[in-house]
Amino acid sequence: MARPADDSKILQSFRFSGRTGGTVKSLRGFKKSHHSVPDAVNAATSGFLAKLAADELAEEAERIFQQARTLLHYKRKDLTLDLGAGTAVLSAKDFVFEISYGLLESDPSDYVTNRSLHSLKRADFLFTPECDTLFSGLFNEVVFVLVKGAPVERVIDAIEDLDTTDSLLRVNYPSDYQNCIITVPGVEAEVRFDGRELAIVFPRTATPRQLWESFLAVREAFGLTKDEILTGLIVSR
Repeated sequence: MARPADDSKILQSFRFSGRTGGTVKSLRGFKKSHHSVPDAVNAATSGFLAKLAADELAEEAERIFQQARTLLHYKRKDLTLDLGAGTAVLSAKDFVFEISYGLLESDPSDYVTNRSLHSLKRADFLFTPECDTLFSGLFNEVVFVLVKGAPVERVIDAIEDLDTTDSLLRVNYPSDYQNCIITVPGVEAEVRFDGRELAIVFPRTATPRQLWESFLAVREAFGLTKDEILTGLIVSR
């Protein structure tokens, strides 16, 4: 797919994200002799997790900082790293990268590490080998925050009303219509819509470039329908 020439503005509404996790007791800061595994998610246990994960967080953040500085030939004023309680924010000339640790709501004995890339200044950056090297294996989802949004029911109706001989778009949804999952030909991912955000979720990690190209494929598929509801989501910007 050709590189986009005029999509830098639309990138401001994007974030690339991914998550990993493990058991709280596997963190280096956890001491079996005097620490207990959390059984609830609250301010105290979240603070406890931040202390336990401090070494892992600082180590990863510093590694990304040094890699970005070397690969992209950044000078000191081109990037900064801020470490907080359970969070790290790398602000660079071309992007912002964040790492955060949190307890898993459904099982507080486990933690999740969320990583996100956002505030990209230019689309061409996504097509560089440096970007591939720096962020390879970190993300499996691209989230597009809509400017106006639309009721989920209207998007469902728009897809179901398409002539199935001309469009291969398909949609599934729960009975409360809180969200829907759209199948797009040629895109090996779930396209989830909740009225405010459109998320393209892959079964495995991909580079930001691959995720971006999948978004462009979704945008093209929506545009080909010539339906005002669908094209208005991510085509008419």
